[in-house]
Amino acid sequence: MSTNPKDTSGFISIDIEGMTCASCVGRVEKALAKLPNVEAASVNLATEQARIRLKEVTPEVSQQIIDAIQKSGYGAKQSAPPGQAKSPHVHSFWSSDGLGMVLLSLALTAPLALPMLLMPFGIHWMPSGLWQLLLATPVQFVLGWRFYTSGYKALISGAGNMDLLVALGTSAAYGLSVYQLFFGDPHALYFEGAAVIISMVLLGKWLEARAKKQAGEAIRALHELWPHHARVLKTTDDTALSNEAGELHHYTELPLDQVLPNDLVMVLPGERIPADGLVALGSSHVDESLLTGESQSIKKEIGDGVIGGSLNGEGLLVIKVRAISTESTLAKIIELVETAQTQKAPIQRMVDRISAIFVPTVLAIAIATGLITAYLLGDMSEAILRAVSVMVIACPCALGLATPAAIMAGTGVAARAGILIKDPQVLELAHRIQLVAFDKTGTLTEGKPTLISVDTSPGFTRETVLALAAGLQIASEHPLAKAVLEDAKARGVSPTACAEMKAIPGVGIEGRPLTGDWQGQLLRLQSLASLDSHPQYLELSTKVSPLFLAGYSVSILTAVSQSNQPSQFLATLAFGDALKNQASTAVEQLHAMGIQTVMLSGDNRAAANQVGERIGIDTVYAQVLPADKANWIERFKRNSKGERQWVAMVGDGINDAPALVMADVGMAMATGTDVAMQAASITLMHGNPTLVAAAIDVSKRTWTKIRQNLFWAFIFNVIGIPLAALGYLSPAIAGSAMALSSLFVLGNALLLRLWRPK
Repeated sequence: MSTNPKDTSGFISIDIEGMTCASCVGRVEKALAKLPNVEAASVNLATEQARIRLKEVTPEVSQQIIDAIQKSGYGAKQSAPPGQAKSPHVHSFWSSDGLGMVLLSLALTAPLALPMLLMPFGIHWMPSGLWQLLLATPVQFVLGWRFYTSGYKALISGAGNMDLLVALGTSAAYGLSVYQLFFGDPHALYFEGAAVIISMVLLGKWLEARAKKQAGEAIRALHELWPHHARVLKTTDDTALSNEAGELHHYTELPLDQVLPNDLVMVLPGERIPADGLVALGSSHVDESLLTGESQSIKKEIGDGVIGGSLNGEGLLVIKVRAISTESTLAKIIELVETAQTQKAPIQRMVDRISAIFVPTVLAIAIATGLITAYLLGDMSEAILRAVSVMVIACPCALGLATPAAIMAGTGVAARAGILIKDPQVLELAHRIQLVAFDKTGTLTEGKPTLISVDTSPGFTRETVLALAAGLQIASEHPLAKAVLEDAKARGVSPTACAEMKAIPGVGIEGRPLTGDWQGQLLRLQSLASLDSHPQYLELSTKVSPLFLAGYSVSILTAVSQSNQPSQFLATLAFGDALKNQASTAVEQLHAMGIQTVMLSGDNRAAANQVGERIGIDTVYAQVLPADKANWIERFKRNSKGERQWVAMVGDGINDAPALVMADVGMAMATGTDVAMQAASITLMHGNPTLVAAAIDVSKRTWTKIRQNLFWAFIFNVIGIPLAALGYLSPAIAGSAMALSSLFVLGNALLLRLWRPK
């Protein structure tokens, strides 16, 4: 059974076959809710999949779930694990939902329906009653048998669905025609109505299946990125590789599921990279567009990371495998998109409540229509036809597809642009966004700062300061720590080992060197703001202000006094972090959408303001402690007038995670930490800040499609049911209109596939 690898609390996914409308969804969810081990279940009509949260996942419980779904009248099987391609439901030409059955039904129906179109012109080519019976019977009971079996299963389970309405409606029209043929007026026959209804519904279902397939094309495209095999080198020593090495001629071609971490994999030009890893040999340009939305090929050299599924360019690469299968980036992307498409948007809950009573209500209206018509007109044939028309046109298919079809199309096209929407709820929130809060480092800047300058106190050298600073930062993942370590490595300076190292939130990091002149002394690499109570703070601020005005970040290396004496300044370290090329464009796009922008930064006020001014941020909040970012987001939710304001947060670091959760919509840069991506409801794959506006735009468009689809789904029934009840729609026209409503909703959702980020 498919389980979520990140959430062992009990999520499983089940593929379901045979659902036809929103009532089917409600019936499956009702059956699952009765199982004692099920905490919650969400069934999606468009993806034909159930996502279930269990108290405990065991093979026995999984089988109970499959049995419960099958008893409800549907096929069920375990879903493929995340990152593994699903075996598609194959519609063979002559299967019950295949094109062959549709064409045969239309061929048998044509001699009944076409003459009806010629009658207004005085041409009467309608076959005799017996020929009509011979043509309509196989359509009714052979080609339309699926409606009887599905409707019967729905009936015995205490529910109703679209197939039940079709079966009852067409049976009534067919039965009335048989009665008229042998015992009544042989010229008042309605075989063509029953046959047209079945033919139109079959055609609609076939077209619907094709449209669903198109809506899920993004997921299939991602699955197809997996190569089937990998060339695994027999050597395991990546340090001994060279272009001329004989090891490159000694490889084994293995299935992808047999590739292991630390294997060396050779990738030829034009091939897809089989797994996440690091380049151990060679250089090439790699196309990651289908994974990250980045249109330009990226230069990869030794030591650079590559993503499994991306396309190798002109050079031969040897990759040291780091992550395979469900742990790979591609698998995580697929899992995020599949989860989003399986989950329900909040508006869908309202639709589900309506769908639960929809079929019984329609049956009641149909019966009332028949009785009232028979009483007022005294014509039982007309009464039955009107009741049949009501049952047929009031199909809940469009209602059930309205929301999930739009979500599938919207999240799919967003994924192709490098925008992963993992929570459909944001589709209902993003169109309201009034303010976007940005983190600075790694979000608006490249997140790869370099050590620009080291200003030492008298008696100190740059090498001494670098050794001490690198020793304090050696275990840190902070971007500034990496800059110190890289500079020390480039200059051949060995870090001084330190003990009692401790990170102090909002201040910096401290520790005690184990060797050298400062052995045992408590040293601290800290921000200027944390020294605001130091007697020499103003003097130091004046000294470093040119650095801040230039947009640099500054850290101070101090020796902490053991008594009440102030700390001793040892050196000032200045770091430069280039702005992302698209940062100012991203802010301009948001302003064009009428959205306010702010920046939350732990950096010095002067440096933060300088960055904010360069890219056009409306308001800059500097020297913000990590713990306070979430508090600021909470404050932003009320504007100056005390009115509710909808807020998005964009960040990439661990310290951004609380703020991402607090925001109405959290967006994480995939170039940042996994913690941030898990906390956010939207992941921006290649760290391009212009995707913020694009994410809001595609969410708005998806939300618009959801509302449009629900409007049309309701309007078809609001208009169609009264017209059918009043006799203005024949059963044949009602069947065509019902099929048209589902196709209209799906077609409207598929228009989202034309969306492209600006």
